[in-house]
Amino acid sequence: MAAALISAVFAAVLGGAYTPTPAHSLSVLVFSKTKGFRHDSIPDGKKMMMEICAGQGWNVCFTEDADLFSNDNLKNFDVVMFLLTTGDVLDEKQQSAMERFIRSGGGYVGIHAASDTEYDWAWYGQLVGAYFAGHPAIQQATIHIEDSSHPATKHLGSEWVRTDEWYSFKSNPRSRVHVLATVDESTFQGGLMGKDHPIIWCHDFEGGRAFYTALGHTKESYSEPKFVQMITEAVRWAARR
Repeated sequence: MAAALISAVFAAVLGGAYTPTPAHSLSVLVFSKTKGFRHDSIPDGKKMMMEICAGQGWNVCFTEDADLFSNDNLKNFDVVMFLLTTGDVLDEKQQSAMERFIRSGGGYVGIHAASDTEYDWAWYGQLVGAYFAGHPAIQQATIHIEDSSHPATKHLGSEWVRTDEWYSFKSNPRSRVHVLATVDESTFQGGLMGKDHPIIWCHDFEGGRAFYTALGHTKESYSEPKFVQMITEAVRWAARR
């Protein structure tokens, strides 16, 4: 545990090129650059990932430097996580590197505002599965788990009642992705998608794997045991481990 934590700490402060510790089984790039709304829960998300990676013995690198999106750097990672990103965060060259990363078998995990990112990059919208459209006030709601066999959701039971900011999307992603869970619009006010409101999903995409959850607006999410386990297993699944 101590060695893993030391590895995670050093990875968190590295700048520029990144070389993972070979002894570690999995490497994650956590990207949290924002060009729009900036969530005050970003530090909580980073802390969660530091603790997950320390506990699992994984390498982790935290960055808001888009220059890390190059072929030479991305080849060092198994999974790229977009943690609460917003707006146009990558230029065309960096976008191309991300596309090559996925096509070479890399994994993607998007959390909450990852769907409020890169609206003019159609490929990214396909990777995530849908773009953000709007949300009501933070409130409690009931999530229905559709796939209780997936590693990221099998610990959640059939229902999960929690408080968050409930995203609606510009289109329903169901025809393009494997929906893991929906949020019940009858249990909260302000939903825009009706009876079928996907909120957690995944899919195989162009040689890689992508997982997205709209959950994670609140600081409290990142210390919630069920949420933390979901993200842990999502990263593992995206990395095919």
